[in-house]
Amino acid sequence: MLKGKGVDEEPKGVLSIDSKTGVIKVYRKVDFEQHKVLVLIFQARNKSNQAIDTQLGIEVNIRDINDNPPVFQRKIYEVSLHEATKQGTFVVGVLAIDQDEPGTLNSTIDYKLLSVTPSTKNVEFYIQDSGTISFKGCLDYELAKKYTILVEAKDRGEVVKLSSTATIIVNMLDGNNHPPVITGQTGSGKVVEGTTGTSPISIHTTDADTRPTAAWRVRYSIQGDKGGHFSIHTDPDTNDGILTVAKLLDYEQQAQQKITIFVENEEPYFSCEVKERSASGLWTVITNPSTPSSRNITIAVEDVNEPPYFPEPGRKIIMEENGVTGIFVDRVKAIDPDTLHPHKLQYSIEQDPEGWVTVNETTGEIFLKESLDRESSYVANSTYTITVIVTEKDDPTVTSTATIQIYIEDKNDNVPMLQENMVSVCLSDGVSSTEITANDSDGDPYSGPFSFELIGHLKTEWNFDPSHGNTVHLVKHQSVHVGLYTLVVRISDKQGRHVLQNLTVSVCDCTVSPNCLLQRNSQQKAGSGVTGPVIIALLLILACLLLFLTCSCGTIKSLLQVDHIFEDFMLASNIEEPGTDCMVPHVLLKKTSDIQSKEAPPDNNGFQNISGVQQITSPQSFSIQTAEYTSRDRSQYYSTENQQTWMCKQPLYRSDSRYQGTTLSRRSSQTRQNSHFISQSAIQSLLYLRLHSIQFIENELPGHEPHLYAVEDDSENIVNLDPIDMPSYEFDPEMLSDLGPAFKHLASICNPDMPSKTEVMKNGTR
Repeated sequence: MLKGKGVDEEPKGVLSIDSKTGVIKVYRKVDFEQHKVLVLIFQARNKSNQAIDTQLGIEVNIRDINDNPPVFQRKIYEVSLHEATKQGTFVVGVLAIDQDEPGTLNSTIDYKLLSVTPSTKNVEFYIQDSGTISFKGCLDYELAKKYTILVEAKDRGEVVKLSSTATIIVNMLDGNNHPPVITGQTGSGKVVEGTTGTSPISIHTTDADTRPTAAWRVRYSIQGDKGGHFSIHTDPDTNDGILTVAKLLDYEQQAQQKITIFVENEEPYFSCEVKERSASGLWTVITNPSTPSSRNITIAVEDVNEPPYFPEPGRKIIMEENGVTGIFVDRVKAIDPDTLHPHKLQYSIEQDPEGWVTVNETTGEIFLKESLDRESSYVANSTYTITVIVTEKDDPTVTSTATIQIYIEDKNDNVPMLQENMVSVCLSDGVSSTEITANDSDGDPYSGPFSFELIGHLKTEWNFDPSHGNTVHLVKHQSVHVGLYTLVVRISDKQGRHVLQNLTVSVCDCTVSPNCLLQRNSQQKAGSGVTGPVIIALLLILACLLLFLTCSCGTIKSLLQVDHIFEDFMLASNIEEPGTDCMVPHVLLKKTSDIQSKEAPPDNNGFQNISGVQQITSPQSFSIQTAEYTSRDRSQYYSTENQQTWMCKQPLYRSDSRYQGTTLSRRSSQTRQNSHFISQSAIQSLLYLRLHSIQFIENELPGHEPHLYAVEDDSENIVNLDPIDMPSYEFDPEMLSDLGPAFKHLASICNPDMPSKTEVMKNGTR
């Protein structure tokens, strides 16, 4: 029994065995290239029980025959070959493959060139055993632009030899084997001196190589142009050389320019000539170098009237600021290039924004007409620029300019100034601050960083931290309250030069208004639009409040008295006298004679110091302005627009050092004309006291909830109440007389000790 390849495995049906004789027979061909060996298994079995007695392995080798020709990888090969390629250089390689058994004659291949078209005597192609194709001799693009080669690959079969062919196409690339030749020139050959960009000459060239390859395109070069006055470029369409003037020519220096122009191709030139053809090996060839074609050119320079010029068109000098006028600054000197025919020159100032200098029109000497100012807007980086122009008197259109940069040495002629003269600071339980910035027009070392110092009595409540720098912090102490303050600031530069400036500081409660200055301006605008009916209504409300307070508080030793005066007024405060428990504003009036008898005579300004308080002894009128408070109990006072009204929730006028130090200052009659004692602040204060009392007397106004009027001395922001327009001018106390005798009688019942107006005026009380 027989099993395996050729029997029951591929290729099936090739072999069989005779079961009686054991003879193996072949029935069909086997392809060597597919099955080189057939592996079989032979088994001998017992006839009675079919048991295997013997089992053998058999290998049948298939013998190859030359039934496959060699086959090229490609039927057509196409390559490019440059004309300047040297003989023996690799051109192309071919490869054929035979499927027959390797190492036998059936698979051994021989290559052969069957034909080369066209056939030229200067070149011969050949192929090596490896399939590499090369050539002998010299290639010539003009003789053959393309070669077609037929290659054969044949095996060495014993019975029959099989073969195949392939075609090789060699495309020739033109090389530079023809040098360019200059054939002529066109153009005037003349150049006007002092001009550039003109083309006096065009050079014409021919080349036998293929257009527009690198072997045909040319490049020009110039020799003999020592000054570099010319340049030349190639016209890409015609290969002409365009000569151009690149640098100004001077007729006075050289009337003619002689140069030589050379031409060559972009691709290097080569030559090849066959001298001897050898039977074996490469041929003998020779090469000849090329000499570039050239042409001598003469350019004539034409004379013109050239403008004068400055050998130093840009000069830099140094001068001091604020110097003496009339001093020498600099001298500019122009040269006329027309040395054969010189002209007279004239100088003038073309650019001098500030008019600081003047120039001598003949000599070019520059003098200072005005003092230099480094801080001028026309000075940049401490440099002032002027321009001088020179012209020919015979021809004013021929000009030239020179620039002079004057570096101005700085002097300390400016003082530092505040960038802003009005700032705002937020009221707080502790200290608060705002930034203060100063500027100085001078440069270093005559400017910042600056030293800041407060002048006057307010420096105990304000300070700078730090006090040195361009920008510092103005710090408000805890004792400073709501109001408008004017600080005197001394600012010194690094050299100690200083200036005193007023700085207005607005202090307000930022929880109500984030901008103190905006808040104050809004109030001033609102107060200016009050009409007459509103004023009358407020006066009636005020009269009712006064009547109610005087009647409900019992006996009061002094009542508010008003003098109808048209100047300023004086109001005494913090006098050590007992107060009351009522919510009534008190103003203790004293005779002028009593005040004057306690202390020394007044000073030159009409002030007299009484118990630490500045009093006024002159007959002029005064009002309370911003006071210096040492008290920490804010419930004891109320301030509005820098004026104070005191209330008597606790005994107010007592012998306590905390209440001393209130300053009475004079107010100018130019600021407040026809002012009266009861001002806008007084009206606001009385309303505040009345509304404050309502919070503790719930039965007085049944059905109405208490309203909060102000918190923490913020009298300028009313949140829960309807806005009340206040008059922009003072209340006239004489209008109280219009209320009639009934009101006066009722007031005398409530306060029988109240002095009359006549008594007040008689005693000189203010």
